[in-house]
Amino acid sequence: MIKSMTGFGRSEVYEGERKFIVEIKAVNHRYLDFFIKIPKKLGFFEAAIRNELKNHIQRGKVEVYVGYEDLTEATLCVKYNQEVAAEYIRHLKQMSEDFGLDYDIRTSTLSRYPEIISMEEQTACEEELWNHLSKAIADAVKQFIEARLKEGENLRDDLLSKLSKMRTNVDYISERAPKIVSEYHQKLTEKVKLLLEDAKVDEARLLTEVTIFAERTCLDEELVRLKSHIETTAETLNQGGNVGRKLDFLAQEMNREANTIMSKANDLDVTGYAIELKTEIEKIREQIQNLE
Repeated sequence: MIKSMTGFGRSEVYEGERKFIVEIKAVNHRYLDFFIKIPKKLGFFEAAIRNELKNHIQRGKVEVYVGYEDLTEATLCVKYNQEVAAEYIRHLKQMSEDFGLDYDIRTSTLSRYPEIISMEEQTACEEELWNHLSKAIADAVKQFIEARLKEGENLRDDLLSKLSKMRTNVDYISERAPKIVSEYHQKLTEKVKLLLEDAKVDEARLLTEVTIFAERTCLDEELVRLKSHIETTAETLNQGGNVGRKLDFLAQEMNREANTIMSKANDLDVTGYAIELKTEIEKIREQIQNLE
């Protein structure tokens, strides 16, 4: 099976008081490019997320959104900083002695001083967080891959249909090509007779001209290569896997052969079919850009 480079997957995982959200979406790109948006609290997992996704994605511009919520305030705790309080007390006592003031500090007053009493968020176990987050990632990746595979199958069917049209055009050109030389021979003979009137036609010279024309307009090699590229493309599509780069190369080669056929044909019918070939090849090249 082949995959499209476009896809989307989303997952929400609830684990006790925590909620993990993962969204993955991708569009076409020549290489693999990640953009990961992740909360600061989970920032240390970014490299692990990137490595996990590389196991499933080879090409595309991939955007990953990670959301994290605590559904209660249970993770907040009050912290008492004894060392800071001791420093305040030491300096307050010194101020009392230096200026002859009453030392009247109370606990309620001291607790209002900065950094003595603070609210802190308890850090969850890193391993536990990753277990839950990796589950959300796996679910989102599953949906993402399924979407890519479904789109990939649609693209494959469309490409195979276009290849079938190309076969029809190539078959016509293959049938038409030999007739071009014989028609040229006949036209040239008639033209020479018309010009020379009753004079004898030099058949040897005429045959030489026809032979040169035949060599110049021969399409055998181009048609053989084009047929081979078409069949290889179809086989590659049916084999599946990461075929985008290989198919892009084959499309370039098919376009090269079609250009040569069009330039050598010297026949309006063949030129018309060669133009249709190029049109289909261009459509194929555009679709191939969507494949991983």
